[in-house]
Amino acid sequence: MERYKVMLYPRAYRDIDDIYAYIALEKLAPENAKGQTDRIWKAIRTLETFPASHQDRLEGRYAGRGYKQLLIDHYIAIFKIDEKKKTVYVITVQYQGRNI
Repeated sequence: MERYKVMLYPRAYRDIDDIYAYIALEKLAPENAKGQTDRIWKAIRTLETFPASHQDRLEGRYAGRGYKQLLIDHYIAIFKIDEKKKTVYVITVQYQGRNI
């Protein structure tokens, strides 16, 4: 089985930090924040295998440009695959309700 390297753009790291901060500080639920961000990290790691099997991004600013999406609870990780380098680039992680 071929494995891909998974790289996150700085924006994706900030997005995950912001998700944690929002849940922990705004919702006053640090345990939930840790659980949610742990699930996001675990899901992103699954992109090492078969990243092309995920849905194409069909709406928003990443639609129709070769991006794919990974659904994680109420969040979406948007990524692009570089087949030549066998690398997955996670661009952003956003709450599903946002227009991205």
